[in-house]
Amino acid sequence: MNQIDYLPEGLLTAAPETLYKILPNPTLIHLTGKDPAPLFISVLLHGNEPTGLYAVQTLLKKYQERALSRSVSIFFGNTQAARLGLRRLDRQPDFNRIWPGTELPECPETRMTQQVVDTMRAKNVFASIDIHNNTGLNPHYACVNKLDDKFLQLASLFGRLIVYFTRPKGVQSAAFAELCPSVTLECGKPDQQHGIEHAFEFLNSCLNLSDFPEHPVYPQDIDLYHTVAQVKIPDSITFSFKETASDLLLNKDLDRMNFNEMPAGTVWGTVDGLKTLPILALDDNAQNISDRFFMIQDGELCITRKAMPSMLTLDEKVIKQDCLCYLMERLQL
Repeated sequence: MNQIDYLPEGLLTAAPETLYKILPNPTLIHLTGKDPAPLFISVLLHGNEPTGLYAVQTLLKKYQERALSRSVSIFFGNTQAARLGLRRLDRQPDFNRIWPGTELPECPETRMTQQVVDTMRAKNVFASIDIHNNTGLNPHYACVNKLDDKFLQLASLFGRLIVYFTRPKGVQSAAFAELCPSVTLECGKPDQQHGIEHAFEFLNSCLNLSDFPEHPVYPQDIDLYHTVAQVKIPDSITFSFKETASDLLLNKDLDRMNFNEMPAGTVWGTVDGLKTLPILALDDNAQNISDRFFMIQDGELCITRKAMPSMLTLDEKVIKQDCLCYLMERLQL
């Protein structure tokens, strides 16, 4: 990892595919502002999620001719994957699973993120923002790893919709949650101007925030959900959205279910002669709870109880590299 205290030439106009020419390795850039406690921003932890890069470029262009109201530290993650428009390269770990608290064995990438965390702890980081996109149809929402007032205040600046999660482990926001209020922003599909503008406006608000309100967020002001399961497809199962010879043929419009409460009995796809479930649902303790949510009935994969999915995607490569979706339930403050 490189650390620098200036903006390299061309950074503010670089496309995700060409950024590697300027920043060939993960890079942490520190910029000085009036308030020394920095706002930390991470972008491109996944190379196919460029909204964070565009939002940061927009923010820094705004302050080209004037002083930043607060110091900013920006981590540019997987620029080599961004070069090819991929979440990660096949030889790489997921850059949002390598942070302190990860379940992955120690490797150069985990040592790198530990260095980032140690650096920002020493700088007395003010708040942390990690910017992502979804590959499926999702509204914009913020994620938190602690149900602390300051975390919810920060998340509510982005919008009403907030998701609390504790798995997967090794994510950036959870590592920084030990240091300061931290959020993950999910800004819809890549390259949507609305997502870029929404992320930029949020960053600009945070940059000009002197502190967080002391009072709690009012329950009527947010819609809060808790992730209760991560749903994966085992490597041994063949799946598709169009190949009928697969073990599991998923519905072509599955991602339209995101953030909609699905009643028990909703069909997700059809199975080809399988007697056991072709998917794996894991709770916060990594326990298999597939039978609590899914069943095979008359050759169809159905959910057995009311649930709200998020991050359902039609991108088969992303499903293999990460997961099919998460299941959520409403959480009362």
